[in-house]
Amino acid sequence: MVARGKESGRTPDTLLLALRLVPFFASCALYFLLWLPSEEPGWTSALVKCLPILCLAFFARTSASQGPGRRFIPMGLLCSALGDVFLIWPNLFLFGMAAFAVAHLCYLGALGWLPLRPVLLSSVAAAFGFYVGLLQPQLPPGLGLPVFLYAAILGLVLWRALARGGPTAIGGLLFSVSDAVLAWDTFVRPLLPGRLIIMVTYYSAQALLALSTVEARASKAD
Repeated sequence: MVARGKESGRTPDTLLLALRLVPFFASCALYFLLWLPSEEPGWTSALVKCLPILCLAFFARTSASQGPGRRFIPMGLLCSALGDVFLIWPNLFLFGMAAFAVAHLCYLGALGWLPLRPVLLSSVAAAFGFYVGLLQPQLPPGLGLPVFLYAAILGLVLWRALARGGPTAIGGLLFSVSDAVLAWDTFVRPLLPGRLIIMVTYYSAQALLALSTVEARASKAD
């Protein structure tokens, strides 16, 4: 009887969360259905691209439990949306990378530093160091240091996400995959399905990070 009561108590919460994510899924569907040419940058493309992230920011702000995630995750999502807008125009790439770096700093504020798990940090640092080493010879002049700094921040986010575990860890991994494919596609060699891989992993990662804001509430309910 107790277990049944718990299940019935959780169902409305799960349904409510799913309903609150409908704008995100609808805007993602719009992006992939329109699939506006990346060679024709414009404000319509920028809006369609960042709309799913804006929906996630609203979801995270209205659905989050009390804690660092309630403040930092929506801030990170808004910075990500700004980065999406900048990246529509190739000449604003550096501004886009800076906006995403600030977004990752916000995610670090939400993820916290405990449990520490230094072994994970060593593994992440080795993987990121190897990949950045491959990229460096291919980067345009002046981008070497910014890319290194961005990769260091992203690596810290992946470390903290893996240390936290669960869906957050998957989100951190997907974000790293998205950025790794983006960097390879941009600086080394264009990949035929590159944009599709980048956007599917990117939207999935952001959704999982947004959902991490309700984990504390679910734990308390248990």
